[in-house]
Amino acid sequence: MKISARVVLGAATAAVLLAGTAACSSDTDTTAGAGSTAPAGKFAKDAGTLVFGVVPDTASTQQNYQPLQDYIGKISGLKVEYRESSDYAALIEAAVSGKVDIASFSGFTYVTAKKNGAKITPFASIITKQGQEPGYYSEAIAPANSPISNIEDFKGKKVCFVSQTSTSGYLYPSYNLLKAGIDPTKDVTPVFAGKHDASALKVSKGTECEAGFAEDVAVEAQSGLKVVAKTFVVGAPMTLADDLPADLKQKLTTGLQNVTIDQIKAAGVANADSDNFKKTFYALAPVDDAKYDIIRDLCKQTKAAACGS
Repeated sequence: MKISARVVLGAATAAVLLAGTAACSSDTDTTAGAGSTAPAGKFAKDAGTLVFGVVPDTASTQQNYQPLQDYIGKISGLKVEYRESSDYAALIEAAVSGKVDIASFSGFTYVTAKKNGAKITPFASIITKQGQEPGYYSEAIAPANSPISNIEDFKGKKVCFVSQTSTSGYLYPSYNLLKAGIDPTKDVTPVFAGKHDASALKVSKGTECEAGFAEDVAVEAQSGLKVVAKTFVVGAPMTLADDLPADLKQKLTTGLQNVTIDQIKAAGVANADSDNFKKTFYALAPVDDAKYDIIRDLCKQTKAAACGS
């Protein structure tokens, strides 16, 4: 997603709603009548709430997601509870432990979460322009007045990354550094900024970081930078927990998979016309798990520690 940098997310059946919080801990609802059972599914919190987890990749993450969050509430008829994890690893853990119902991952965090046992399925990815393929750019940056002109010049420098589990802020940069003959763990001094906008800011100042990487939206928002290289990154996936009721998953998928900003505005969602939202969201486009095989391949090539064994 991309939001940042990159980059969100029916109603349950009447039986599920009547089941209340019991739906959290049981797989079937027996309130429909004697001798009958209906699939209830499980929720991270309770049957009246969808917990929406996000990667904290910019300082304005919650503001960027708010209109989409409100729209999810409108089409589901449920309360949507925003959950911004403290870092990328925390969102992975939340998914693995079933503490989020809908989540907006980066490609890397999604693959890592799945590898660690998270029962989640991707269904859409944010695009920021009409006709765009789901994705964005990881950009190699330097201060505008720096003599650095390409990635090869990063060798021996203090280099800003976002996080060791960031797709565009570490995995793709590591791959590109290796292609340039630079070991990202030995030939540069890594600085982990935590967020894309923080990485861009540190590089622009040229003190803590002489060069670095961040997603395109964060770079465009920061003055005093130049882009010396960029790589297209597969779009950040939005996922649904596999244990949610089947009819709810279908309703969310149908309602969100191709939704556009115009539809969100037409639904009367507050702030859908805000500059922040328009810069980071045009529509959601369908994706599936196979879309992220490229991340798995990059893990094999880079042997990044966060990929696991």
